[in-house]
Amino acid sequence: MTSEANALTMARAMIEEHLAQAEQHVASGKRHVEKQLRILVELDRDGYVAAAAQARNLLDTLQETQALHVADRDRLKAELGLA
Repeated sequence: MTSEANALTMARAMIEEHLAQAEQHVASGKRHVEKQLRILVELDRDGYVAAAAQARNLLDTLQETQALHVADRDRLKAELGLA
């Protein structure tokens, strides 16, 4: 294997490693969003207006972060020709 081919193989391996991490972030983020949504529903149901507002703000932040994780994962998949 030439040094150029070796470098490409190493670069692909690094992207694949980053993709695995991104997949974990997406899965973890999904769980966090789902949990926060359950908390928000309970707070709304039980009439905790101020706490529900804080929970809603946190949910918004988690959803924005999740969108970034998904975009990163999709970008890495595209780099590997998997999209």
